[in-house]
Amino acid sequence: MKRQARKRQEVLALVSNISSDSTPSSDTPFVGERIRELRHQKGVSQRELARRSGVTNGMISLIEQNKTSPSVALLKKVLSGFPMSLADFFSGVDEAESTPVFFAAHQLKVMDNGAIRFRQLGEQVLGRSMQIMTETYPPGADTGETMLSHESEEGGFVIRGQIEVTVGHQSTLLGPGDGYYFDSRLPHRFRNLGNDTCELISACSPPSF
Repeated sequence: MKRQARKRQEVLALVSNISSDSTPSSDTPFVGERIRELRHQKGVSQRELARRSGVTNGMISLIEQNKTSPSVALLKKVLSGFPMSLADFFSGVDEAESTPVFFAAHQLKVMDNGAIRFRQLGEQVLGRSMQIMTETYPPGADTGETMLSHESEEGGFVIRGQIEVTVGHQSTLLGPGDGYYFDSRLPHRFRNLGNDTCELISACSPPSF
């Protein structure tokens, strides 16, 4: 209850700021936290949010770090990049109080790119800093000739089958019980060259999508 009261006070403090510019320091840390949570939930980078909203990447970074308090006008502009109204933004103030902890199998988000199948855990968790998935590669499945690269770290274990993992200039074939861990900024690729389906459990921080 104390946490909810504190957040409501922060919201009122923000709404009372009706200037057209941002103030030097943030008296409403909830705002920065909430914007960062929304970005992660929707898989939007600071740079992409800046492009969509017309607010500089530097300003969004300052807001998220609670180094500046946005005016209502500036906040509305930032939220237009999701898009989201002020009402919807503030309606999520208490969402963290009921963040789910346990997930049934049917609650996992299922995605595929036509061949590879992903089942993601905890998509409903706002502000999550890691991504946990099971990945299924049927025979011949390949992440593509164009190597993947993104700002994070990732690792995983092979549960069944075999998968060829290429990271930079290194490449190896992994089987059940084998694992990998690398800086995702290095170009990487996953390929199932065998005749059996491969399944692995992976983690990535921060989430890549």
